[in-house]
Amino acid sequence: MNSNRTTTVTLPRIYFVSSGEESADKGKLLLNQLTRLPRSLPCMVQIREKKLSAKELLTLALKAREIELPEGTLLLMNERLDLALAAGLDGVHLPENACSAKLLRPLAPKLIYGCSVHSFSALRIVEEAGADYLLFGPVFDTPSKRVYGAPQGLEKLGTICKKTSLPVFALGGITPKNAALCMAKGAYGIAALSLFQESCRFADTIEELYFNMNL
Repeated sequence: MNSNRTTTVTLPRIYFVSSGEESADKGKLLLNQLTRLPRSLPCMVQIREKKLSAKELLTLALKAREIELPEGTLLLMNERLDLALAAGLDGVHLPENACSAKLLRPLAPKLIYGCSVHSFSALRIVEEAGADYLLFGPVFDTPSKRVYGAPQGLEKLGTICKKTSLPVFALGGITPKNAALCMAKGAYGIAALSLFQESCRFADTIEELYFNMNL
């Protein structure tokens, strides 16, 4: 299983997803967040800006790559391998219905390939495709996901973690208070979007998460 995996990079335990609200004439929120990362706490960072054109997204990614980040921090592009390569990023995150990591890895074998999963059947597919990590959720209730139904819950998170050797990041409704519950169920780390959008508390939130996760 996972015979296509070649990545040996140590993954950070906190994964933050960009706001999705960047605009071509500004594009400053993500860059501001990156400059505020605590110097001793590396993070996974997914650039996920569906409102931007390919050109605008590449410009944002190139600016993000220029920032001096904490050692071990990894920059990933949502779905677009071409833009990740052009900007010199560390990897690509693939939604559940995206192109398989198995097909993309030969084009860029040194990149990290993460995948979103929402079911046990999807877990098996991405394992066979050679994913390097998983995002699983939503674990808790979160307004942005209510249209898709009830949250998956901690028990299902725990089952997913037991059924795979891949690092699993718990996503959806994560807070500093419930992050430890996810870790207790076997999660490798936690992932969030809205939790990190309050710029003035960005660094404090990351530090609080690390503390509560006993990292």
